Amino acid sequence: MASEGAVFHSNPVSSPASMPSNPLLDQLPSYQSLLYRRKQSTRGSGRDQRASTSRQRMGSSSSGRWAGLNAETRSPDPTPQRPARELPVNMKEKRLLAREQQLKQNKDLSSWERFHLRRLRSWRRFKDESHEVLLTLQLWRKDIHTIEGKFGTGILSYFSFLRFLVLLNFVMFVLIFGFITLPVVISSYGFGNGTSSYTDVSDCTTYPSSSRQGLVLFHQYIIDLLSGTGFLEETYLFYGYYRVSTVHFTKFMYNVPLAYLLVTIGYLLLSLLWIVKRSVEGFKQNLVQDQDRFQSFCNKIFAGWDFCITDESAARLKQSSLQYELKTDLEEERIKQKIAERTLAEKGRIYLLRLVLNLFVLGVLAGCFYAIYRATIYSQEQATLIKPKNFILDLLVEYLPSIVITLANFVTPLIFDMIIQFEDYTPAFEIRFTLMRCVFVRLASIGVLLFSLWSQITACVEPCPCGYNHKLYPCWESRVGQEMYKLMIFDFIIIAAVTILVEFPRKLIVMHCPCALTMWWGQQEFAIPKNVLEIVYGQTICWIGAFYCPLLPAISTIKYFIIFYIKKVSLMQNCRPSTRPFRASSSNFFFLAVLLIGLAMACVPVGVSIAQINSSKACGPFVNYTTSWEVVPNTIDQLPPSLRSFFHGVGSEAFAVPFFVVVCMVLFYFIALAGAHKRVVNQLREQLIMEGRDKRFLIQKLYQAQKESWMSPQHRSGSGISQPRGSGQLSGVFLEQHTGANMTHA
Repeated sequence: MASEGAVFHSNPVSSPASMPSNPLLDQLPSYQSLLYRRKQSTRGSGRDQRASTSRQRMGSSSSGRWAGLNAETRSPDPTPQRPARELPVNMKEKRLLAREQQLKQNKDLSSWERFHLRRLRSWRRFKDESHEVLLTLQLWRKDIHTIEGKFGTGILSYFSFLRFLVLLNFVMFVLIFGFITLPVVISSYGFGNGTSSYTDVSDCTTYPSSSRQGLVLFHQYIIDLLSGTGFLEETYLFYGYYRVSTVHFTKFMYNVPLAYLLVTIGYLLLSLLWIVKRSVEGFKQNLVQDQDRFQSFCNKIFAGWDFCITDESAARLKQSSLQYELKTDLEEERIKQKIAERTLAEKGRIYLLRLVLNLFVLGVLAGCFYAIYRATIYSQEQATLIKPKNFILDLLVEYLPSIVITLANFVTPLIFDMIIQFEDYTPAFEIRFTLMRCVFVRLASIGVLLFSLWSQITACVEPCPCGYNHKLYPCWESRVGQEMYKLMIFDFIIIAAVTILVEFPRKLIVMHCPCALTMWWGQQEFAIPKNVLEIVYGQTICWIGAFYCPLLPAISTIKYFIIFYIKKVSLMQNCRPSTRPFRASSSNFFFLAVLLIGLAMACVPVGVSIAQINSSKACGPFVNYTTSWEVVPNTIDQLPPSLRSFFHGVGSEAFAVPFFVVVCMVLFYFIALAGAHKRVVNQLREQLIMEGRDKRFLIQKLYQAQKESWMSPQHRSGSGISQPRGSGQLSGVFLEQHTGANMTHA
């Protein structure tokens, strides 16, 4: 080995192709793997292949073993000065070093460069201080930090998501109020000359008042308040009260129908951009965490602790949560191995069972949707009849679709949890699949309700002069808005009632009745997915209903503001964190992904009602148009010829087809770029694995050499040799590692 070390250091300036082979390094796993791939991939000329193999061995050998050969002959390059924040010293020394570095830099700068540098530092300091001030003004900052300290970042992500929805709804309310409600209110008080939307008088323009006449009982006001009928229907809360077409100010004319449509498109686009912006970071982290199972194990073992936890019980819960994560991952690996070892007959049996169970799930969904459809039809038919004088029956009839939807949302997850146990999926896929089924039920139930309403609205006996069923629905937009309003109110009532009437008594029973049944029952878990689905369901209702009930975002803002404190009190007093762990990065991405699905679902009915269904002729700003979208081409036709030709060109096929082709090319380019990056990442990951194997191999060789040295006759005879013989032989290999690149890898 000593002679090999001498050969190893000889001729340092020779080319890599002429470098002699080292028997020890030729045994490295990375080099053996490279030779195997070379034999399998291509067979070139002998010299080119040897030269290429030698170069590849230089790159793949661990930590610059080959690159460090010429370190003795090369003149040492001046090492760049590291930033003070990267040095392994305490904060006081870092400040001193940073000040010294700044002084050295300032000596070589001109007066103008020093002035520019001072200005940049002042601006950076101003931005940091402004950011700190804005953080102190952040909504619920102290409460969220308290929750984070006691329960970790998983539950923190839910409350941060709730705060995001409060801000989103508030911005939506500001847009609608500023561009729609405020101009109409101004015109009604004489600050602007408002022009009514009515241009002709016919049977389609009759809109009877819904206000109660004569002696009105108190419970009837409660029904009106909870259902949006009566006196509440004739307010700015609903679409039908916006009867102004244009508002004439001193210097310009304000087109209310165009503003109504553009604001609707605007808040939907704003929601999309805001959600996508927040989901990008979570998507990156989630993508990195899901790439490699080994990396997932390392993250859980070495970086899985949440240092924001300060509560002892929460710390114990976090320990059990990490244990649960590791057990779940190991169980998932076991199930994957079991799936890989399945025979053809077992696969056929599993697929047949899944087919039968999914057909049963489809049957359950069909039953729920049919029940929602029949409940909606019955409620609408009873609303047109003479109402009974029973307060409870009136309220049940008004809220019958909401009650059926709530029951479906409560029963179907229980059925899905039972069915998923027989489908033999991995634990992680079980959670995702069940959640996606629950998301589909909640969002599709709203779609079925709207379909039921529109089937009644468009059911018109020929001839149909109004284009819709004017007899039953003189202002069908307000009726749809009332249904969305009732869904919003009923959802809030259910959340508050469950907290007060279920979770709090359950905690009292568990605390004061210590028996086997109550101990098995336990406290209510704060299930993050369930709570997220609740608020996503409510936000989807808000997106759909904001077109028909313009002030619904204000109600949603107040609702989520109150829900924050309800959930906080419930978490602190009644509930315990879920045993199933949710990391903050994956949780945020999951929340925003579900919210994005809700937004996509909300755009469909709003778009259909704007473009396809005839607008009401008796109420609202679009009485002079066949559909709501018709205001856009009419407005374009009133523009100057140059602008009119520009918009017509943008909307023509001559522009749409090339634009679509360019977008497809850009998309294909980014797809190819992402594929190339993925291949590079895979190669780097394989290289890191080989680096680890090489280090392990060299350490084993060093251990064997040391063991042989200590077991040699010279050492046993007590000759006084202080250095093992094997270490001297391997010095040409192992000591050379210190002159190469850094061997530390993540």
